Amino acid sequence: MLYEAFGKLHALFDEQQITEKFRKREFVVEIEDGNYPQFVKFQLTQDKCSALNSFQKGDKIKVVFGLSGREGKTRDGNTVYFTNLGAWKLEKIDGGAPAASAPSRSAAASSSDAPAPDDDDIPF
Repeated sequence: MLYEAFGKLHALFDEQQITEKFRKREFVVEIEDGNYPQFVKFQLTQDKCSALNSFQKGDKIKVVFGLSGREGKTRDGNTVYFTNLGAWKLEKIDGGAPAASAPSRSAAASSSDAPAPDDDDIPF
């Protein structure tokens, strides 16, 4: 299931080579939420890392993303949980028109029956 979020690009981080076969690039979007804006970190992986190259801090953007989570164990045996917001597509918003139709809460903007992230039909 994919979701959409609308906001202003707040921070862009350098690409990180995590392992020989895995790389990621993170970025933060400031999403208006009443009196308390939310600063939400997303990540791009592998070939999608270059998607941020045409964006600058302050750009108004739409992020199409998927949620993923996993369970892990600490060294002392405690269970911990991790959540990732994996970005699949980024779009610049001109003049903020889509923001007017965006819901008041950011991350749960919308879900769709879009193809699973591994499908080749994703439009980017």
